[in-house]
Amino acid sequence: MEESKRIDKWLWEVRVFKTRSQATLACRSGKLKIEDQIVKPSRELHQGDLVTYHQPPITRTYRVLDFPKSRVGAKLAADFMEELTPEEEYQKLKLIKEMNFEYRDHGIGRPTKRHRRDIDLLKKRWKE
Repeated sequence: MEESKRIDKWLWEVRVFKTRSQATLACRSGKLKIEDQIVKPSRELHQGDLVTYHQPPITRTYRVLDFPKSRVGAKLAADFMEELTPEEEYQKLKLIKEMNFEYRDHGIGRPTKRHRRDIDLLKKRWKE
């Protein structure tokens, strides 16, 4: 296989991003790092490199195992990268999802202005 590949192309091929343009934009906006250095989309990636992607509110970490010839299926993507994201990051994401959940019975429609204010007040108190 290849010894190196552009980071934006690799991220697209292993399905971290849906399009290569999104991978390029993430590189340009400073959300991607290799070995704790912000990278440009044209940066060459090598086997064993650690890629860190800040996807608010969590930071994902991947280790490059190999380079595919072209874009691979979701099941095969694991053969080319190892996800090293700590479990605490996923717990943080789960907690945020739980905090933003409110139960409403099916069919009662949208909340009124008064109900929305009550919901916002409860969420504010929950965060404190």
